[in-house]
Amino acid sequence: MMNSKTWGLLMAPLGILLLGLGVLFLKQHPTGEFPLDQVMRELSYLPWLLTVIVLAAFVQALLLHSRPKPNAWLFPCVMMLASMGILMIARLKPDLLVPQLRWIIIGMFAFIMMLRLGSFIDRLIQYQYIVGIACLILLCLPLFFGTEIGGSRNWLLLGPFRVQPSEFGKILLVFFLSAYLSDHRQVLSMPNFRLLFLRLPPARFIAPLLVVWGVAVLMFVVQKDLGSALLFFGIAVLMTYMATGNKSYVFLALAFFGAAAVISYMMFGHVRVRFDIWWDPWKDPSGMAYQIVQSLFAFGSGGVWGTGFSYGHPGLIPEVHTDFIFSAIAEELGLAGSLMILLLYAMFFYEGIRIALGCRNDGQILLAAGCDIVFFLQAFIIIAGVTKFLPLTGITLPFISYGGSSMISSFVMLGILVSLSRKEQKAHG
Repeated sequence: MMNSKTWGLLMAPLGILLLGLGVLFLKQHPTGEFPLDQVMRELSYLPWLLTVIVLAAFVQALLLHSRPKPNAWLFPCVMMLASMGILMIARLKPDLLVPQLRWIIIGMFAFIMMLRLGSFIDRLIQYQYIVGIACLILLCLPLFFGTEIGGSRNWLLLGPFRVQPSEFGKILLVFFLSAYLSDHRQVLSMPNFRLLFLRLPPARFIAPLLVVWGVAVLMFVVQKDLGSALLFFGIAVLMTYMATGNKSYVFLALAFFGAAAVISYMMFGHVRVRFDIWWDPWKDPSGMAYQIVQSLFAFGSGGVWGTGFSYGHPGLIPEVHTDFIFSAIAEELGLAGSLMILLLYAMFFYEGIRIALGCRNDGQILLAAGCDIVFFLQAFIIIAGVTKFLPLTGITLPFISYGGSSMISSFVMLGILVSLSRKEQKAHG
């Protein structure tokens, strides 16, 4: 019965994907004429699409027949999100459809590889400081060798490829924090001195956390990457609170980030611009605030049921296929489609927390919870940004937005979660 449910959950996104692509194809031929050469060009993505479908079915079969059984719900949930992303990219940027399908294929191979490297995950947790140093090096590479794209200096150019190191740095950060916090949990949970109403441990034990917070601020100020800064900062704060249950770390972190934000606002022009756009975008709706204003118009145009797939005008929003893809979904699929996306992320988060609570030691619990938090925070930050709840950030919507680095790193973390769910079943089996 469970197998039939999970297979049905996988078939649903694939069916929606084929139906949506069929709608787009028919809309390109309103007269009913199908010239062979034109059709061949328009359907050049079919081999890649079929590869995605076959590989997705293979992965689901692999999960259902593995012993011990891993979590079989996360992958279909992810494929539903990925299918929505493929449809929107086919609608908005048809020339990027084949590259996106390729990245999904590579991501699924990375997912399979992580399933086969379960013992490697356990060993990696043991080398916390090596992982932490590697994370810092990876995040600092754009400072010296980076290229500014889209206003943020957080890209490396490797021949024809563009790589965003922060997408892979967040994986190393989760590994480092899960190892460090599990090893020092007792000391961090039992502070021995007070600072006003805060209860804190000796400085040497919170020094690594201060380094992580400092790197987040550095990414914001120097690389102009607010999205990654908020993400890294949030990961560190939430994982520390989960490990210790001490609210003092949350207050200290917020005070640290608030002071850094005020100083950055006074010293750096691009920080002031970002804040002013968020505070009142209507002062410059056709200039610096053009993106967020068009995003708000898209949400207003969509209403409850949307304008209909392929009948809206989300192309008016610059970079709609990356940062603002949720705005396109809200316009054409309305509140109903937006809520479906949010429910899928909520389901993913719920299953991830279940996996974390079922793990056998503190390191694995924090690793699973950390990976789950990354997806939750990333989705929250970008959705809050395009709805003007938070200042606009350049960050991708997991599994939906276009981007190779984001897609591969997301599938790697999915593989870690599913691999940990297999360990959980083995421990309880």
